[in-house]
Amino acid sequence: MSVPDADMLISISEVFETPVSILLGESVDETRVDDLKVISEKLEVINLQLAHRKATIQKVIHWLFISLCVVIVFIFSILITLNSPYLGWDYNNPETSVAGVIFHAFEWLFVRIAPLALFGAILGISMTRKKV
Repeated sequence: MSVPDADMLISISEVFETPVSILLGESVDETRVDDLKVISEKLEVINLQLAHRKATIQKVIHWLFISLCVVIVFIFSILITLNSPYLGWDYNNPETSVAGVIFHAFEWLFVRIAPLALFGAILGISMTRKKV
């Protein structure tokens, strides 16, 4: 019977989340199809970007696990080669006694924790490898 003023049309369009042109009776079916096509193309691009990011993160984590394995094996080989030299040190000297205790604590903790970390890293490598 009557047409609301512009402010009222804007308020109604915001409440119903509908463009003002549709409230005034304009047909916009063709633009909706185009809008859906544009939206689907944008979603496809976003999906590809997310897949690429996920693959990159998986590759980085995979190489971090490999690096952890190499570091653990390297430290184990150094500890085996050194053969606990601190055992022959003079512990009457405060400087060598502190260094010896620190070295012994590191070696003791490493020998107990490193095998678990190595096993976890190998498991991580197998879980993050690229599936063909």
